[in-house]
Amino acid sequence: MDGAMTSKAAAKLKSDGWTILETTGFMHLVGPLWERKVDGRYEFALATEDKHHNRRGMVQGGVMMTFADRTCGMTARYVSGKEYMATVQLDTHFVEAGQIGDILISRPRVVRSTRSLIFMSTEVTVDDRCVVMANGVFKILKGPG
Repeated sequence: MDGAMTSKAAAKLKSDGWTILETTGFMHLVGPLWERKVDGRYEFALATEDKHHNRRGMVQGGVMMTFADRTCGMTARYVSGKEYMATVQLDTHFVEAGQIGDILISRPRVVRSTRSLIFMSTEVTVDDRCVVMANGVFKILKGPG
């Protein structure tokens, strides 16, 4: 994706009420990630670029898994009010390939919550087309370590 396409995607996301999330480390390399809240539910977006391609020129599966993992974990954190979590399990099903230039959308939801675990689910979509389904289990931690 060239700079003009990246700018066009960013302008579209901004006009639809999305804001860029501050990220560090690995997620900073993957992003930028976008976020908004609609009807009390969190939504996340990732505008795919050339840096996200695999050898076949499609969106790398690991990028989509990372996006699902991060968005489920963030939603678990937001909903629970707990600051520290770790992914215990993430089951991912690739339904369709993502194309470079697609805007991936994740709308995670809490399936169940206990005192120590939060069970999450999301579908990563492009327009109205599901490309990935993921279910994750997140452990609530006492601190950052």
